[in-house]
Amino acid sequence: MSKHKIIKVVSVPTGKQAFIKEISTELKSLQAEVGGYMQAIYPFNDEVALICNDEGKLMNLPLNRALKLNGTAGNEIYDIIAGDFFICYAPYTSENFESMPDDLLQKYLELFKYPERFLIKNQTIYIYPEK
Repeated sequence: MSKHKIIKVVSVPTGKQAFIKEISTELKSLQAEVGGYMQAIYPFNDEVALICNDEGKLMNLPLNRALKLNGTAGNEIYDIIAGDFFICYAPYTSENFESMPDDLLQKYLELFKYPERFLIKNQTIYIYPEK
């Protein structure tokens, strides 16, 4: 069993700008960051995990940020994260979440910098970043 520690992550609250935050790796603390049971997904090519509320959509949490193919700003949306989430380092060689290296902190801070609003019209989702 690993010892709990403090790690540096990119926190992405709904309706607010992303920011760097230090959090504990204790399960209760991780769950508090997302408001319930957590789910780790790995939608990016980097060794990072996106940690979100496992029941966010079922709980009708507000939509937060879109995930796009290839993880870049100009591509097609394949999912939208509901509720607050954070991104942490998840090396392939470890079972634990770790602090984000500085280069990845900056990359994901920029990717999720601005809040997004969503409009669904004629089965199309439109995203409006709030700058």
